[in-house]
Amino acid sequence: MTTITVSLSDEEMHQLEELSKREGLTVEQMVRLGINDFIGLPDDAFCAAAKRAMDKNAELYRRLS
Repeated sequence: MTTITVSLSDEEMHQLEELSKREGLTVEQMVRLGINDFIGLPDDAFCAAAKRAMDKNAELYRRLS
């Protein structure tokens, strides 16, 4: 496992601590969840392909109605 150090402003740390308390998680768990959410975002190619498919479906539905 790799360890990193991140600098946060006092306000950012305060907000993170408050959110952690509200969610019943540790600060470390909250940071890890945020990183995992970001890593899990689809890449640009997937987003472009999904948009083309949605646009094509919208056109088909428009024609069918």
